[in-house]
Amino acid sequence: MGVLGFLQFTPPQVPPHQTLSSSSSANCNKNLLTRRKAIIFSSSIVASYVHLYQNSTISSLHSAFAQQTEDLQQEEDRLVHVFEETSPSVVFIEDIELAKIPKSSTEAMQSEDDNAKVEGTGSGFIWDKFGHIVTNYHVIAKLATDRSGLQRCKILLVDASGNSFSREGKIIGFDPSYDLAVLKVLTQSLVAVICSSLLICKGILVASRFIEGLSTIDLLVAAEVDVGGHELKPVTLGISRDLRVGQSCFAIGNPYGYEDTLTTGVVSGLGREIPSPNGGAIRGAIQTDAAINAGS
Repeated sequence: MGVLGFLQFTPPQVPPHQTLSSSSSANCNKNLLTRRKAIIFSSSIVASYVHLYQNSTISSLHSAFAQQTEDLQQEEDRLVHVFEETSPSVVFIEDIELAKIPKSSTEAMQSEDDNAKVEGTGSGFIWDKFGHIVTNYHVIAKLATDRSGLQRCKILLVDASGNSFSREGKIIGFDPSYDLAVLKVLTQSLVAVICSSLLICKGILVASRFIEGLSTIDLLVAAEVDVGGHELKPVTLGISRDLRVGQSCFAIGNPYGYEDTLTTGVVSGLGREIPSPNGGAIRGAIQTDAAINAGS
């Protein structure tokens, strides 16, 4: 008799510790995935922040640069405006010696000019529309002390169109102790008169302490000077007592014959004392670091 047997397969039991290990692995994987997502999310936030920060910084830099450029342009425009407005009021003065005494004063600056010798140059500014020019005494010192009749003062001016021309200048008064002198642009229509006290010309008042030899000073009758169809342009005057150290300062002149030269600086000091040409002291001078060469 045979025996029919059945072989029954029983799956092996998984040890408890192995089951826990698989569960832990799944949890680890899940945690790792969560961490990766968190890291990616955090990185995205940081990248976005950095991107926004960079854009904001670049935008701020562009704005600052644009503002700085605009400020510089405005400052340049201001300097150009000051120069263009003021330079027509600044004149070039030549102290010349003629080769011979001219037959008439009107011929002096024309026929004898080619043979004249330039002995000095300087600058001055137009005080008013009547042709009064303020300059330094040392610029016209030889003319002021001339006894030969050969010294002349030639004033180079500019009309409204920018064209240069020259006129003869006559000394109205001077004071070496202050290194100041007042000239007058000569025209054929002006008449000379005598003044023995104060020099008054419709708005210009020169105190006697600034003038030497008043009894022999020729005062030219006040009349507006026509310069080629255009009136002279007086300089805009300020008040020195309102100045403060640190304010902008501009020097316009003709140093060594180089016309229309501009230098810039600041007011470095007030109430300074400097020596005058006659050895005295000029008080109340304004100190500046703007380069001022001879003639400017």
